[in-house]
This record gives sequence, structure tokens and C-alpha cells, in this order.
Amino acid sequence: MINLEERNQKVIEAVIKKANTACPGALALIGINGSFMTGDYYEKSDLDLLIVIHDDRGWQLGCTFIQDDLQVGHDIYCVTWEELENHARYEHPNISKLMDAKIVYCADAKDRERLDKLREKAKDILEGAFSEDDYAKAEKLLKEAEHCYTLAMISEQRADVLEGAGGAIYYIENAVAMLNKQYFHYGVKRAYEEPSVMENRPEKLCDMIDDIISAKSITDVQKYLTALMKATRAVFGKVKATFTVRKKTPDEETISGTYEEMYSNWRNKMHAAAKAGNRHLAFMSLISANAMFSEIDSEVDIDRYNVLEGFDAQDLHRTAEAYDNIINDYLKEYRKAGIEVKHYSDVDAFAREYHTKDI
Repeated sequence: MINLEERNQKVIEAVIKKANTACPGALALIGINGSFMTGDYYEKSDLDLLIVIHDDRGWQLGCTFIQDDLQVGHDIYCVTWEELENHARYEHPNISKLMDAKIVYCADAKDRERLDKLREKAKDILEGAFSEDDYAKAEKLLKEAEHCYTLAMISEQRADVLEGAGGAIYYIENAVAMLNKQYFHYGVKRAYEEPSVMENRPEKLCDMIDDIISAKSITDVQKYLTALMKATRAVFGKVKATFTVRKKTPDEETISGTYEEMYSNWRNKMHAAAKAGNRHLAFMSLISANAMFSEIDSEVDIDRYNVLEGFDAQDLHRTAEAYDNIINDYLKEYRKAGIEVKHYSDVDAFAREYHTKDI
């Protein structure tokens, strides 16, 4: 039986030898990662290396090959310092190569020092208090999961549904890790170990994922995926609710001009849509108005205005009236802030004041 440690050492020495002859000065570091670092290896394990290169010449060190005597495939690939710097910013939880690799070759002490500084940078981020910025990073991955979920739900072919479901699972696992400010130390053989003990996760996360993978029909895949998606969103909602939202007070600076904009952009469109029976115009106008209300509400301490609740596809006149009522109700925010709506009797009156005053 081939000694795996001897095999690994021969691969590492081959990389160093090639670097010295083919691209001297391009190789910075070599580290052992994956199963041979965690102790999870077995007789069919390939060698997972961290090979850090200084410049483009180093790319030629990359190689894929099959070792016939063990029937093991190897994928030797390189990373740049720029890639490691991105890992150190902790934008995703797959940073074990940076954080955990056991360094077995270092071309220069300065290279090891550079690596250690990147590790310290990532460690400082990971050990810091969970912040709104951290939440935003996790939420970005959740949105990727939602995109994959959509693909799974609208697809009809089994392969397409499974592809979407797989993408959703991948991004949910990553999003959950980020929501807990952790990174994955182990590979896919131990995929359930780490997320199953994270504090902020769906209660039966691993079971829910297994339900999707084990589902016998497209309908079941979609059903179980929907349950996972809802459960994950609920966890994100609970974490988000723990942040103290400091909204601005409504005043001249924060909301002045917003009522006039709501009137200008959508009021007449709503009534024109009602007159013409144009449901699309009415609906999309409300969608735009709702987005504006949501944007204001995210930053300013105002009441909640449910613009879309007034939509009635069968009665657009009633829909237009509901919109009028909403923006008229919004005027109380102006009154609280001591703001006057800008009215002019005609365009000449506007032009005279616009020309002479700061309005």
C-alpha cells in the first residue's frame, strides 16, 4: 500500500521543483488543506493544497491528473494574494484555505508574515460583535438563495428543479454561516456537522435539507424547498429585529418635497388608469409609489402606509380614491414636521417665485 504521506510529500516537492525551474520567484507558499489537514482522509483522498503565487507566471503550477495506482484524481490549483485578501474580508464563509491550511513551504519569511496578517484581519472580523454590516453580507447570500429558489419553482424539468434546489441549499448554508459569523472548517463529507450546531438557523435545518435531497417527485422537492426557504427567512427576520433601528425625525431635510413627488408621479396616473380601465398602469404605479414609501420608512420615523392594500383590479376608480386617501393621510407627517405643501395658482406664479426665491 502506498504511504499517503510520502505521496503527498512527492507532490509538494514536484510543485516546488517546477516553480524553481519554470517560474522562479512566482511561488510564495504551499499549505495542506482539506482532509489531510482535518484528519478526515482515507485511502482514496486527494491532496488539497493551498498554493499561493505572486504573479501570472505561477499559474503554470496548476495541474489536474489521475493517479492510476490509487484511482484518485488530483486538482492542483493556485490562488493569488488578491484572492486571499478577498477571503480576509470575510465576504463568504468558505475561507478555510486562508485560515486553516498547514503551511509546509514558504519561499520567504515575508510571505508567511503577509499570510499571518491576512489571517489576523479575518480573525478580527470574525471575533467582532455581529453588526448590521454583517447582517447585510449574510442577507446578500440569502437573496442568491431566493433567486435559485425561484428557478426551482418555475421549472418543469426535474434536472432544472434539482439545479435550482441545489443552488438554494448551497446559498442557504452559506447565508446561515454568515448569520452566525462563522466559516466552514470541514468539507462536504461533514457538511451537516457545522450548521447543525449554529445558533441562528432553522431548527431542523439539516433534516429539511435532507428532505429536499430525498424527495421522490418534483412537487415534493418544491414543497420541501419552500419550507426551508420560509424557515430561513424567519430566522433572518428574528436576527434583523434585534438591531435597534435609529430612524431620522421627519423634518424639512428628510421629507420635504416627498408629498409633492407622490402627487406628481402617480396621482394623475391613477385616475387616468381608472378612466381608461388600464389595470397595468394602475398596478405598476402603486408598485412604484409603494417603493418610495418603503424607502422613506426605512430611514425616517413615519407611520406605516400600505399603498397596495387599496388595489382593486375590478374597480380602478376605487383604487385611485384609495391612493388619494393614502397621500392625504401622509400629509400628517408634513404637519408634524411643520412643512407646508408648495402650491401655486398657475405656472406664472411659480415662475415669479422660483426666479426670485430659494424654494
